[in-house]
Amino acid sequence: MKILFVLTSHDQLGNTGEKTGFWIEEFAAPYYYLVDKGVDVILASPKGGQPPIDPTSDKPENQTEATIRFKADTELQEKLSKTHVLAEVSSDDYDAVFYPGGHGPLWDLAESADSAKLIESFYQSNKPVSFVCHAPAALKNVKNTDGEPLVKGKNVTGFTNTEEALVQLTDVVPFLVEDMLKENGGIYSKKGDFEEYAIEDGLLITGQNPASSEKVAELLLNKLQK
Repeated sequence: MKILFVLTSHDQLGNTGEKTGFWIEEFAAPYYYLVDKGVDVILASPKGGQPPIDPTSDKPENQTEATIRFKADTELQEKLSKTHVLAEVSSDDYDAVFYPGGHGPLWDLAESADSAKLIESFYQSNKPVSFVCHAPAALKNVKNTDGEPLVKGKNVTGFTNTEEALVQLTDVVPFLVEDMLKENGGIYSKKGDFEEYAIEDGLLITGQNPASSEKVAELLLNKLQK
């Protein structure tokens, strides 16, 4: 079984002068959950090569078993430094796709035509597509075969407006994930701030926040094993 992970290449947190990227926990927890069960995980990003790590996700208070394992895993770090260029990957080669979050995807993956086409290709090939936290941003311009937003009429979740307010980035981000999903016709639901919550609707799997990242991987693997 092969699953493609798509990471952000964007490292600027709006006009703050601060850095962003992908959130370590949202990459490491699903990655290890899957590879420990024998899944082959391939990594890609819009620019290829090393995707930027959100420095906030590396702070002591955000460490988990998975992030600690990642920090000691030189083999994975080497693999991460050589991600494939997104435009050069094909859904034909994989069983599913997973998008880790972090604030980076709000800027690049949300607006990437290559990413949108890739998600549409997976979905139309009856292959699961999965996202956690800010990564549902990548669904912003994804359409179904009728030309409607893919999330329209589907049960979805993602980083909440209240969670964005708590990290004090409401006025920095280009859009709010919760608002965008609702505007695109998604049936949005959530749990309490930073509580684990992931939801599956057919081939579409979404998770609310970093605490939900492993749960998304679990739902994804269960889907593939049915």
